Amino acid sequence: MQKRVYKKLREFPELTERAAQWFHEKWGIPVEEYRKSMKSAVKSPGGVPQWYVIEDDGRILAGAGVIENDFHERKDLAPNICALFVEQDVRGQGLARELLRQIRTDIGGLGVSDLYLVTDHTAFYEKCGWEFLTMVKEEDGALIRMYHAETLKK
Repeated sequence: MQKRVYKKLREFPELTERAAQWFHEKWGIPVEEYRKSMKSAVKSPGGVPQWYVIEDDGRILAGAGVIENDFHERKDLAPNICALFVEQDVRGQGLARELLRQIRTDIGGLGVSDLYLVTDHTAFYEKCGWEFLTMVKEEDGALIRMYHAETLKK
């Protein structure tokens, strides 16, 4: 029987090192960047950044973060969901959708009213209640889709 548990890293600081390594392996961003952001979330639990994982028996199945800016020019469209990833063998089971919903609720409870994300994907986020907002320039000059969603109330 699966025991999938949604965890906010600010409440489980002991997961910081393992989660930082997991995100690094998925996205290739230096592990120290994740570590620093996650430690900041633990020290300032009421704001941004925030990090989340879904675990099953100690294995991270999915995760995402909320940071001020996900490497694009529109600094006014913040905060941003970033680094959303679901392990290949558990895709199609609603984990990303659940993670997005939980994050929208949690961040709403912290007093944030709007969230943004950048992605190459289209239909998935729209099915999850996100609306296409505009194209934005990434730091490398490429254009990417920006989505918006209001946070949720508990």
